Amino acid sequence: MTADTERVDSDGGSADLSRIGRVLFGLGLALQASEDFRDMDGTIEYAESAGVPMPDVAAPLASGMMVAAGLGIALWRLPRVATGAAVTFLAVVTPTMHDFWNDEDASKGDRLAFFGNLAMFGAALAFLREAYK
Repeated sequence: MTADTERVDSDGGSADLSRIGRVLFGLGLALQASEDFRDMDGTIEYAESAGVPMPDVAAPLASGMMVAAGLGIALWRLPRVATGAAVTFLAVVTPTMHDFWNDEDASKGDRLAFFGNLAMFGAALAFLREAYK
């Protein structure tokens, strides 16, 4: 019996649910980040408007990092690196790029992006813990 089989047997299948969650979460991150490459000029412009230094370098680098992190989480390859990259990205980007409370004309989209990132940050933290088990 493998460790995974024992884990599934002893905890009622939560290992399978965790695996499905990792795949969905990782693919969601990777696909969302890959959308940035469809309109990289817009992504760079958005980063520039938020005061990101060297946005023409930072935006594609951050998007590429999230694609790689998402795939790493989905495939559970280098899980500490992949989840750590996702946690770091979300910890930095969430309050700086989606700081709707500092914008008098904040759109509903800014608030939704913040709360969506907050939820992803929570999931990334949970998977980071799992990576260190």
